[in-house]
Amino acid sequence: MSKKQFKAESKRLLDMMIHSIYTNREIFLRELISNASDALDKRHYLSLTDNRYATDSSNLKITLTIHKDTRQLIIEDTGVGMSQEELEKNLGTIARSGSAEFRKQLEENVDNVDIIGQFGVGFYSAFIVAKHVLVETKSAASDKAYSWSSTGEDGYTINEIEKPEIGTRITIDLKDNSEEENFDEFLEEYKIRELVKKYSDYVRYPIQMEVTKSIPDPTDDQKTIDTKELETLNSMIPLWKKSKSSITQEEYNSFYKAKFNDWEDPQKVIHYSVEGTLSYTALLFIPSKTPYNFYYQDFEPGLQLYSKGVFILDKAKDLVPDYYRFVQGIIDSDDLNLNISREILQQDRQVKLLAKSIEKKIQASLEDMLKNDRDNYEKFFDNFGLNLKYGIYQDYGLHKDQLQDLIMFRSSKEGKYVTLKEYTDRMPTEQKSIYYAVGSSIDEIEQSPIMPKLKKKGYEVLYFLDQRDEFVTGILQNYAEKNFVSISQANLDLDSEEEKKEIEEKTEQNKDLLTAMKDALDGKVKEVRISSRLVDDPVCIVADEGVSLDMERFLANDPMNKDRAVTATKILEINPNHPIFTKLQEVSKTSSDKLKEYTDVLYDQALLIEGLPIKNPVEFAKKIANLIVDAK
Repeated sequence: MSKKQFKAESKRLLDMMIHSIYTNREIFLRELISNASDALDKRHYLSLTDNRYATDSSNLKITLTIHKDTRQLIIEDTGVGMSQEELEKNLGTIARSGSAEFRKQLEENVDNVDIIGQFGVGFYSAFIVAKHVLVETKSAASDKAYSWSSTGEDGYTINEIEKPEIGTRITIDLKDNSEEENFDEFLEEYKIRELVKKYSDYVRYPIQMEVTKSIPDPTDDQKTIDTKELETLNSMIPLWKKSKSSITQEEYNSFYKAKFNDWEDPQKVIHYSVEGTLSYTALLFIPSKTPYNFYYQDFEPGLQLYSKGVFILDKAKDLVPDYYRFVQGIIDSDDLNLNISREILQQDRQVKLLAKSIEKKIQASLEDMLKNDRDNYEKFFDNFGLNLKYGIYQDYGLHKDQLQDLIMFRSSKEGKYVTLKEYTDRMPTEQKSIYYAVGSSIDEIEQSPIMPKLKKKGYEVLYFLDQRDEFVTGILQNYAEKNFVSISQANLDLDSEEEKKEIEEKTEQNKDLLTAMKDALDGKVKEVRISSRLVDDPVCIVADEGVSLDMERFLANDPMNKDRAVTATKILEINPNHPIFTKLQEVSKTSSDKLKEYTDVLYDQALLIEGLPIKNPVEFAKKIANLIVDAK
C-alpha cells in the first residue's frame, strides 16, 4: 500500500508535540501503556455482547519486550485491536481519539466504562524517543491484520500483514544517542521497571516482562546462572480503590511509608470517595512529624494526581490550600481536564470544585479529630498548628472564619491547650475580653508582674508562646464578640468601681511625685501612674493604644526591621502598696537627683521584665551599685 502524508496541520502538531508539549520524555511509556489498557477495557466490554471478542480474563494483559541488539522496545496488548479504517482514523490524524469516540457511543446506555481517551495524542508521544514506530494490529471485527509504519516525519504507510492474534503490538526503534541525550536507558530492565512502577503501577491489567534472575547453578553450588523469567511489574489494584473495610491500618501505614518516603506511620488517614458532578477517590495522610524541610523553600506541597489509576502529576499544588499543605496523598479522578500532554492541570472550574471538596474534607476531618480524639489532635497541632495560624493572616484574613476554631493556645488553666471556643464558653460572666500574654515560655509569662491580678480575678490568660500569635489575633480582632487584649496594654479595665475610686484618690494624693518621675524619664514614657494591676511587684511597663510591647519586642529582633525602629507608647505603673513606693515618696521630698536615679532604675527594671532592651546597661549597673551603697 502506498505511503500517505500527514495533513499539514497534523505535521505541525506532531512536531510541536515531540519538541514542546511533552516536557518529560519518559512519559511515552505511560501513554502507550494507557492506550493498551484502553484497548483491553474495550475488548472486555465488547466481549459481553459479541463472541468475536471473547477471551479468558487471564489473557487480557500487556507485555513489554526489550531487544538490546536491535535497540527496540515492544509494547504489546491483547486488547480490541484496530481495523484498517481505525488505523487511518486514530493514527492518520493526530489527536483523533478512538477511545473518546467509543466512550461517546456508550454514554447513553452505560455509566461505568473506564476509558482514559486521547489515543491519538498519547500514541504520538512515542516519537519523543523513537526514530521509527511500527504498529501491528488485528481487530476481531476483521479477518485481516494491518501494520502502520512511520518515522514521524515523512508520513506513514499502512500494509496488510499476517497476525493471528487479536490485539496490538507497537515496536519502537529508539533514536540514536547524542551528546545531549542517551536513549539506551530505555533498553534497561531496571529503567522499564522503574517507569512502570512510577506511572502505571495501578493499571488494572498485568504488565509483564521477561526479567533476568540469578539462580543457583545446578552443577556447582558455589555459582549462579542467569535465567529469564516472566514477571508482572505492576500492582494492578490501587489501595485507594479498595473498600475501607477491607484495608487494615497496617496496610495504610505500609503504603504511606513506601509511597511518601517516611519512616514513621501517618498520624491520620483520610480515605473517601465522592460521586456526582465531579467524581474522585482520595487517600490522604497527615504525617506524624513535621517534615525536616517543611518551613523551607525547597518543600513542595501538593497531592499526587491519577486518572484511572494512571499517574499524571506528582505535586498538584492547586488541589490543596497552602494552610493544609502538610497533607500528603493521592487523588484519582476521571473528570479533570488536563492539558494535551496530561502533565498540567487546566485552571478551570472543575479544578476549583475539586480543590474546594478536598479542603472541606480535610477541614471536617480535623474538626472531628479535635472533638473526638483530643490527644491526637494536640499532637497534630504541635506539628502543624503554626501553619494553621499562618493561614489565618494569609490573604488578609480571607480564611480566618474556617480556621479560627482549629487553632489552640496554652493557657493559665493548668498550662493546657484551649480552643477559643472553650475559652469563651468558660469565661466568667463579668469578663469583658479575651486576655493573652506573650513570652518565650510558660515560666516567663507566669513571672509577669501582671499575672497575679488576673489570676486573683479568676480570668484565664492565653499564652502566646510564638511571637507570630499576636499577628493572628490582630487579624481575628475578636472571637464570639470578645476582643483580644494583651495583659501589657494600658487599659485592662479589671477594677471594680470601688477599686477605681481608690486609685483615683491615690493618684490625686501623689500627683506631684508622679509628675516628677515622668519629667525625670525625659520623654521615655507618656505617663507615670498608680497601678491597679500590680500585686507583689513594684513596677511594670504597659503600652498605650497602638503598637504593643510584645510587637515592639518582636520587631526589634527582626533583622528586616533593624533600621526601622517601631516602639510602643509606654506607661510606667507603680504599685502603691509596695515598700518601694514609700521610699519614692520620701526621696521626692529630699532630693530630685536621687528621685531621678530611683526612677531610672525602676524604668530599666520594668523594661528588662518585659524582655525589652535598656539603653545603657553599664549606667544601669552603676546606679544599682550606688543604691546598694546608699542603703548601707
